[in-house]
Amino acid sequence: MGSGLGDRNKRHDRFFKKARQEGFAARAVYKLEEIDKRFRLLRAGDRVLDLGCRPGSWMQYALTRVGQHGRVVGIDRDPLPSPIPQAKVLVADLFETTDQQLLDGLAAFDVVLSDMAPDTTGIRSVDQARSANLVSEALARAVRLLAPGGHFVAKIFQGPDVEPLRREMKARFGEVNLEKPESSRKESPELFLVAKHFTPAPV
Repeated sequence: MGSGLGDRNKRHDRFFKKARQEGFAARAVYKLEEIDKRFRLLRAGDRVLDLGCRPGSWMQYALTRVGQHGRVVGIDRDPLPSPIPQAKVLVADLFETTDQQLLDGLAAFDVVLSDMAPDTTGIRSVDQARSANLVSEALARAVRLLAPGGHFVAKIFQGPDVEPLRREMKARFGEVNLEKPESSRKESPELFLVAKHFTPAPV
C-alpha cells in the first residue's frame, strides 16, 4: 500500500496544476486538447455532445473551440461541481435517456465525445468489460446522432474488446485511430478511440 503523500503527488502532477492555473475543472482537458490538435476534430460553430461530462473540463475546452455560434450538450449521472453557463447539461443516466433529450432541439451533432468510465472493481477483466459496454453505448448514440462527416472520441480500458470495437467503428468511419495522450497517466489502462468522417448507413 503506497503512502498518501506519494499518491497525492501523482494526482497533483503538472497537468493537474496547469488545469488549476488555467481555470479548467480537471486535468483531463489536456487529453482532449492533445487529441483535438492532432486530429482537428472541433471547429467554430460545431454542435458537440459530451457523454460522461462531469466534472466539465471537456465541455469547457469544446466551448473554446466552437465559439458563440456552436452548441455544447453534456450528460452525466451526477451534477457538475460548478455550472458551465454556456453548456446545456442533463443530469441523467445515459442508458435511460432518449436521443431526443440529448439532441435538445438540434438536428444532429458534429462531434460526439465520451470520457465515460465504469464504476471500477479492481478486477481488470470486469472493469475492461464494463468500459467496453459504455463505449458500445456511446458508439450506438454516435451512429444515430452524428451528422454525415462527423467525428467520435471514446475512452476505453485496454483489453480484448478494443479491437472488435475498432473494427466496428471502421465500418462507419473513414478513419479510426487508437491514442494514448501524453497527459494520460502511464499506469492508467485508458486508451482513446478516435473516429473521423462518419458515413450514415444507406436508407
